[in-house]
Amino acid sequence: MNKFFEKLKTLLHWSVPAVVLVFLLLLGMRPAFSNWASFRGNPQLTGVAASQLPEKLELLWTFKAGDMIESTATIVDGTVYMGASDGYLYAIDAQSGKSTWKYHADASIKSSPSIYNNVIYFGDEEGIFHAVDIATQKKKWQYTTDGEIISSANFAGDRVLFGSYDGFLYCLNIKNGDLIWKFETEGYVHGTPAIFGNFVIVTGCDSYLRIINIADGTQTQQVNLGAYVGASPAILDSNSQTDPEVRAYCGTYGNEVLGVDLTSGEIAWRYEHPVRKLPFFASAAVTERLVIIGGRDKMVHALSPEKGEPQWTYTAKSRIESSPVIVGKRVFFGTTRGGLIALDITNGNQVWKFETGSSIVASPSVANGRIYIGTEDGVLYCFGEKK
Repeated sequence: MNKFFEKLKTLLHWSVPAVVLVFLLLLGMRPAFSNWASFRGNPQLTGVAASQLPEKLELLWTFKAGDMIESTATIVDGTVYMGASDGYLYAIDAQSGKSTWKYHADASIKSSPSIYNNVIYFGDEEGIFHAVDIATQKKKWQYTTDGEIISSANFAGDRVLFGSYDGFLYCLNIKNGDLIWKFETEGYVHGTPAIFGNFVIVTGCDSYLRIINIADGTQTQQVNLGAYVGASPAILDSNSQTDPEVRAYCGTYGNEVLGVDLTSGEIAWRYEHPVRKLPFFASAAVTERLVIIGGRDKMVHALSPEKGEPQWTYTAKSRIESSPVIVGKRVFFGTTRGGLIALDITNGNQVWKFETGSSIVASPSVANGRIYIGTEDGVLYCFGEKK
């Protein structure tokens, strides 16, 4: 596995960017970075926004769904998509905040929608995985599992991957929903699987991080994390030619944050707060300088990616189950008391806050200079610059 990962990293560092750049130049195109097409913003689930936000954020609009929102919004081509517990997937105009259409799934939607080639993919509480065509606003296909689906979808070529509470990680044909393979874990798969090259990395309630070959569904590595994980793993490539490393970062219900070396299959470091020992439910946001994660200890922790050394902490007044998003020099997250908070990532100082008045467990999404978040009283908020 080690040699394969090293070869893969070399190809990713050199071949893919060069080919993509040449392809775009030949077409006279520029890459579009303004969309937020999936949970955590990219296949590696790093929670880092490409779009910037204005220094001063103002409330632009709100949208009221029929029930609470735990689903994180997706923004593609000027439309916001999110699910709600009333069983509807809503399509909302990003400029006006008005609903343009909605799709009924017959069951509560906690899964965050993912969009690929103008098709929306998401799961529901009854275990049905939906593919909805944006152009027709109708079902393209469905696939039924034996457990609730909270995991969001990720993509690799012609395949869509997601987890279910029936304990399986599924890999389906993206065009017709046919099963290509499924991998059985030993517990619920709550989080979203991350993609790195030809591998899918998944954590779950069986306490393992698993590395699985996307081609055939065979497991190449498993790492015992010591406690079950509700969060999604965030993958960071060091981009170093002299000391290449690919690591996964996640918090656990064992009150720890872990850095896992995917090349060796070993836990590189463990972090536990010396006083407040409570579980981590939210996923981490990661850059080459910081791993930032909120916990049920009512704190945000900023750690070094290399050794897990604490850089700063921020104390909130309630639990943090919303996964943070890094935007430039700020990190945004919600709290169960209803605050949407921004911190300076250099020192952890609070620089902005908005009180929604309702618990937030969904995560922020950022696109086109705006930030979006839903609350448990069923309101989607949009912040940006008034013009």
